[in-house]
Amino acid sequence: MGHWWERNITEPGKLPLLLALTAFVLTFLITRLITRLIRAGRGPFRNISGSGGVHIHHVVPGVLLTVAGGFGSVASDGHGFGSLFSAVIFGMGAGLVLDEFALILHLDDVYWSEEGRKSVEVVVLTAALVGLVLSGFLPFGVNDLREEELQDRGAALLTIGTNFFIALVALSKGKARTAIFGVIIPIVAVVGAVRLARPTSAWARRFYRRRPRARARALLRSYRHDRRWSGPSRRLQDWIGGTPDLPSGPAPPPDRAERR
Repeated sequence: MGHWWERNITEPGKLPLLLALTAFVLTFLITRLITRLIRAGRGPFRNISGSGGVHIHHVVPGVLLTVAGGFGSVASDGHGFGSLFSAVIFGMGAGLVLDEFALILHLDDVYWSEEGRKSVEVVVLTAALVGLVLSGFLPFGVNDLREEELQDRGAALLTIGTNFFIALVALSKGKARTAIFGVIIPIVAVVGAVRLARPTSAWARRFYRRRPRARARALLRSYRHDRRWSGPSRRLQDWIGGTPDLPSGPAPPPDRAERR
């Protein structure tokens, strides 16, 4: 175990990244636990309010910690205790900020609404991508290049450019998650690029406009995919981040007895 740790974590200089990822995940989980307790009215935790009764969202200390951790990491030059400490601070700040990603996106307090699911999606996606980098994957398939190819700048640039283009094609087909993961694992982007585009994507609007059969196939495949995976995905998000509040619809009209 010690030899594995030395070879895969210490020697490649991945310990700060591991600490940042650990702090990121733990901060998010602890924050979600506390907010769910506050929502249920249990435990000693309460919302924090500043002067004038303004509710202070935890994205505020998150931004401060992220800035402090980022500058601390730059100042420490990636070595020593300062680098490790800055990595932990940065991970904590990033966890607090991305936990309220939906609030930043919508500029509204949508934490417990349906739109608030975006925060959980972004956190899970970020943790997965950082975990892949920690496992040895590099963006655009650079980890698959041999030493001779890395020394040849033309071959390296061609490989990076090709993988980047394939990821863009997958993104234009409306497959954002596939494109993002494809940046780290190029074969994932290839799968997304060769399959049918989602019917609402830019690719479908451009290339399926005069191809009714392709448009119909895209609609059918999108429907089947969403019907199969939307339920499990929502249940997983609810398990991680809590069930959103039900949307409040318009009040029902009064019955005839009340009108009288």
